[in-house]
Amino acid sequence: METRPTPEIDYHAALAALEWQLEMGVDTAIADEPFDCYELPEKSAQAKARAPEAPVQPDPALPPVAQVALVEGPDPVAVAREAAGKAQTLEALRAAIEAYDLCDLKMGARNTVFADGKPAARVMIIGEAPGRDEDQKGLPFVGRAGHLLDKMFAAIGLSRQSPDAEAALYITNVLPWRPPGNRDPEPAEIAQMLPFLARHVDLADPDLIVLMGNAACSAALGKRGILRLRGTWAEAFGRPCLPMTHPAYLLRNPAAKREAWADLLSLRARLDQG
Repeated sequence: METRPTPEIDYHAALAALEWQLEMGVDTAIADEPFDCYELPEKSAQAKARAPEAPVQPDPALPPVAQVALVEGPDPVAVAREAAGKAQTLEALRAAIEAYDLCDLKMGARNTVFADGKPAARVMIIGEAPGRDEDQKGLPFVGRAGHLLDKMFAAIGLSRQSPDAEAALYITNVLPWRPPGNRDPEPAEIAQMLPFLARHVDLADPDLIVLMGNAACSAALGKRGILRLRGTWAEAFGRPCLPMTHPAYLLRNPAAKREAWADLLSLRARLDQG
């Protein structure tokens, strides 16, 4: 029987393959026992054993994405709303989020990613969710997309490192915990964390909001379709907001940077109007 030679792989190719697997959520190379990561028998059995309770009534004050009916156990949205409402400072809000245990994403995350930048900044950026780099460092937008974001806003005189509120940025995400495999946030997850996000905006009190990507638009506006929404000013959380394509999208589609530059100029013009 003929044996084929094992293909050689150099250091850089091996490193690239490993980084790709990490981005996809692989965190165990060889486990002691084989397992199906898609099957959760205990959780499924418990869910079937419980008798469903009455559906939660929608709250008309929240965007449509927040009006997700959750029928098992305590209402995560109501618990989140109560906890967020009690927070009178940003530090208290961070503590409330870290103590919130009803979002399953928290169990698989290394860190709670709360915010970065200057809270008194006129511009608040709301992204989607932490990625691998953000989960490891506990800060939003610190990976490749974050580096591009910093360059984009530096081009119009804004920076998360600026001590001056006029030139500063304040950055957070819809979700404070990384979804497995960097998948898109699910509507129920957005709904759970939306009361915290709304309170975050109230406490930071920015003049303008930038909604980065579909999840941010879904949470704040109840709409998706970022390529249609981008560049058009709207209102969210009682403040003017500008939807923009996520820097990760720009890394995959460099031709879209021209439209992103137009959006940045629109933001700069709005700031200069006072």
